[in-house]
Amino acid sequence: MSEPVKNQPRVIVFSTPTCTYCNAAKRYFREKGIRFKDVDVSRDAAAARDMVRRSGQMGVPVIDIGGKVIVGFDRLKIERYLGIK
Repeated sequence: MSEPVKNQPRVIVFSTPTCTYCNAAKRYFREKGIRFKDVDVSRDAAAARDMVRRSGQMGVPVIDIGGKVIVGFDRLKIERYLGIK
């Protein structure tokens, strides 16, 4: 496991428990030592509406990194938004 990223922006992962890409994204964040808030939109209708408002998408994962929204598990964008390699 990597050292925690210093001064990292706030990371929110909108996900569902059965989503393969959601689980891959969360595993990636854990491996990189990136703190994130996991929001299960299958159990929280208000969170699901918030996700759609942020992204315009119903699909998961939606990852919010410091206000920049990524739809899907896009490792290159995640690394760029976090400023990591």
